[in-house]
Amino acid sequence: MGKQNSKLKPEVLDDLKSNTEFSDAEIQEWYKGFLKDCPNGQLSVEEFKKIYGNFFPYGDAGKFAEHVFRTFDANGDGTIDFREFLCALSVTSRGKLEQKLKWAFTMYDLDKDGYITRKEMLEIVTAIYKMVGSVMKMPEDEATPEKRTEKIFRQMDKNMDGKLSLEEFIEGAKSDPSIVRLLQCDPQQN
Repeated sequence: MGKQNSKLKPEVLDDLKSNTEFSDAEIQEWYKGFLKDCPNGQLSVEEFKKIYGNFFPYGDAGKFAEHVFRTFDANGDGTIDFREFLCALSVTSRGKLEQKLKWAFTMYDLDKDGYITRKEMLEIVTAIYKMVGSVMKMPEDEATPEKRTEKIFRQMDKNMDGKLSLEEFIEGAKSDPSIVRLLQCDPQQN
């Protein structure tokens, strides 16, 4: 079988160019790196958690990494291939605010029913708190995952039905930059 080809086929490159914000050269560079880390062309959840954990040495990134992995794994086959990786990376690093918010909504909507419940929000927020560990000092009204979840719902759940629609999520985040900060777990900015 031999070593996997480190050059992308032209049709694959064209597909990635039209579906991401990366140039030919960037795509090729990312592909080389991806194959170096994943010679079989697939990234497993365990490998992903290991890589993700390196960015958060003072906390436990495992649970949050699983949620990110699930969101990257667009076809739900339990692995991330290069296309899934690059498309998600494009949205999260170079996408417009609305694209990023839709991506985040997908991560928070654990059962994929089109709504984020308090329970779903709490699960993700708890995973974020575990990941950042005790490195970040939170304001009193965000001191626990429960308090932060309540604060987000107070600001976003306009029809007060106990769940957030995609529209409420996007509108809430756009109208109040502090919500994006709450979602990203960055207490420094407002």
